[in-house]
Amino acid sequence: MNGNQIFNMVLRMLVRRVVRGGVNAGMDAIGKQMGQGKGSPDPSARPSDPQTAQTTRRMKQTMRLGRRMGRF
Repeated sequence: MNGNQIFNMVLRMLVRRVVRGGVNAGMDAIGKQMGQGKGSPDPSARPSDPQTAQTTRRMKQTMRLGRRMGRF
């Protein structure tokens, strides 16, 4: 391996780590907005329509899946 290859390898590792951290931070911020953060969500923010509740449940599942996939 020459110096250029080693430099590119290290740079790719650093960029990958930074991008992963940004994705995780964004997903955590979205989760907090949806009421998944610490503490209980505001009771007035709960959906009253059953279809809205189902959509919210699906969105939370999608966010959890995205977080799980984003950490690898």
